[in-house]
Parts: sequence; C-alpha cells; structure tokens
Amino acid sequence: MRKKTNEELNRLSAEEFKKELKSPIVVVLDNVRSLNNVGSLFRTADAFRLHGLYLCGITGKPPDREIRKTALGATESVDWKYFPSTREALHELKEDGYKLCAIEQAEGAIRLDQYIPMEGEKLALIFGNEVNGVEQEIVDSCDLVIEIPQLGTKHSLNIAVSAGVVVWDLLVKLKGLK
Repeated sequence: MRKKTNEELNRLSAEEFKKELKSPIVVVLDNVRSLNNVGSLFRTADAFRLHGLYLCGITGKPPDREIRKTALGATESVDWKYFPSTREALHELKEDGYKLCAIEQAEGAIRLDQYIPMEGEKLALIFGNEVNGVEQEIVDSCDLVIEIPQLGTKHSLNIAVSAGVVVWDLLVKLKGLK
C-alpha cells in the first residue's frame, strides 16, 4: 500500500465546500469548555460535510487561536452559529424540522448501535460539557437520547471522540458516505 498524496485526496476549497450538498446533521455543543474540543468538532463537521455546528453558552467560538489551531482551517468551511443558550439553538432547530438527539447516558436511552434514523430525517446531535454532560433541562427537551455503549472502567469518552463515533455511525446508516 502507498499513502495517497494531498493532490490525490481531491480536497475541496472552502468555497467549493460551502456549495456542496451537506449531511442532514447539525452538531450542537452545550457549554463545552475546551477550545481544543471545539476545534476538533469543526474538523469533524468538515470531514463529514455536516450541515452545521451550533455553539452554545460558554462554548468558545471563532475567531480564537486555540480553536483555529485544532480546526486547521475548518472554521472557514463549516457553517456555524452561536447562541447564548442551548435552549435557543434547540428552539430554532425544532422550528426547522430537526429531531433533537441528546448524546448522553440516561434512563430510556437508545443504544447507538440500535438506533436507525429514518431516511430523510434531519438530526440535531447535542453534546454536553466535559464534566457535567448535557444539562438535564436540555435532555428533557430532546426527542430522544442516544447512548454510546462503553465497556471499561470510565463512563465517558472525550466529546470529540464521541462526536466522531456518533456521526460516523449515523452517516453510515443514512447512507451519507459515498
């Protein structure tokens, strides 16, 4: 096997990316503290051509040197919005026809491997604070909770890892990867 060159990867410019059809997924960050996590989520949103990224509450926003360092230019390609509160973001998403999905460990949660999104469904995936997770008030306002099964002694994953796992899984199920 030979590693592909950058030219062979056929990368889009930020302008070309903005014109492309997007995946029907918006990632919502509910009071995420780490600017490195925010930057990583910009790269994930770019890599999977997500519809957008909603930054809420204390979540950092561009332009910021720490976000830019991890995002590696994805802040220029990915559409994003800032909301003073997550509730405001969810209200807008609900009005736009998104199914609100908290990614959290909760009673009645659906395991990620068992959740099958409906064709054409628009999903808003809410990821919470690194310490407290998704706020209970936000969980209460969601249509469902999706849980990533875990087998070790720790009961959480880094938010950027969680988002990568969930987005990949859902895009495969939505046949959004070609």
